[in-house]
This record gives sequence, C-alpha cells and structure tokens, in this order.
Amino acid sequence: MRQSVVPLRRFSPIDPLLAGVGRALATVAAAPGASRPTPAAAADAAGDTPLTDRERRLSGALMRVNHVGEVCAQALYEGQAATTSEPGLRAFFLRAAAEEGDHLAWTRERLRDLGARPSLLNPAWYAGAFGLGALAGLLGDRFSLGFMVETERQVERHLADHLERLPAADAASRAIVERMRADEGGHADDAQARGAEPMTEAVRSAMRTAARVMTATAHRI
Repeated sequence: MRQSVVPLRRFSPIDPLLAGVGRALATVAAAPGASRPTPAAAADAAGDTPLTDRERRLSGALMRVNHVGEVCAQALYEGQAATTSEPGLRAFFLRAAAEEGDHLAWTRERLRDLGARPSLLNPAWYAGAFGLGALAGLLGDRFSLGFMVETERQVERHLADHLERLPAADAASRAIVERMRADEGGHADDAQARGAEPMTEAVRSAMRTAARVMTATAHRI
C-alpha cells in the first residue's frame, strides 16, 4: 500500500508579519503567561505586610509605569528584530523579548493584586516603541545594539529609583523590580558584547526626555 506524502507547508513572507501582529495583540490586550515563576511568590510566602490605601495607590501607579515599560520593551525588540538582516541578531532580539515577556506577565499580575489597572494608552505605547525599534534597526545593526544598551541602562536607573520609592512594606513589588533590574543589566551587557555602537549625547538626551514623558503620563493614565 502506498503511503500518502503530506507536503511540507511553505511559509510566505506574510507569516512573520502575522506572527508579529499576534504577539502585539497578546502584549497590549491579553495576559501573557511567564516562563519563570514571579519573584513575588517568595515574598508572598514570607508574608506581606498589609499596605495602607495610600501605599497601595503608590505601588499601583509605579507598577503601572513598569508594566508600560515592558509593553514598550516587547515592541522595541520586535521592531529591531523585524529590521535586521542578520538571523543571529534577530534571534537575539526575540530571545530578549521573550525574557521581557516574563516581566510583562509579572507586572500585570502585580497590578491585579494591587487592584490597579494597566495604562489606557498601551496600544499607543506599543506602536511608538515598535516604530523606534524599527528605525534603530534600519540605521544599522551596531546602532540598533547601541540603542538597546542605552535603553537598558536607562531602565536600570529607572528601576533603581522605583526601589527607592516603593513602600518598604510592599515586598512583592520590590522583589519583581529587583529581578527585572538584574535582567535588564544582562541584556545591556549582551548587546555591548555583540559590538554595540555608543549613542551620542543628543540621542541619549532625546531618549531620557521620551522616557520622562512616558513615565509621567503612565503614572496616571
């Protein structure tokens, strides 16, 4: 008896686009799962000190900002992956996006625990960050890697500031932010090792200004 042969499916150029659209929708509209346990679990097991209403509102606002940062990180790396012609570098950006996906899930879960909501502007944040990532990629791989290094260094400083501002009693949020800060530093180190081009002071200043606008807006909206 002859066995029928099932032809292998050939992927069309639109398949990566459709996959990217699916990831974008999951980022801004769904609650993606994490590949690693949330760092908040250990803090919860140790017993969180009850937060006052004021502390809960502050933690909710800060974690909303951090969640927006993770939405932007997903979009940024997707944009960079889409515009590099180097397969190894594309895989690198997508691996970084997957790790940032853990951060996205952790911050989203913590927002729920705090009774807070994500930013209402997440679709706009995603679109803007994707555009920046795509532009960085179009300016060359070394520039794109340098953009990643500077982004992650600024995020590290931002998270350090949040550790200063989060209520001491909010051990769960603090554990998440600590883990995120360590991961961001690893991404910057990896990008630097791949030959990142240093950003000019003008680019760094523009990035700091954009980050301040995002932070101030996401704190409330």
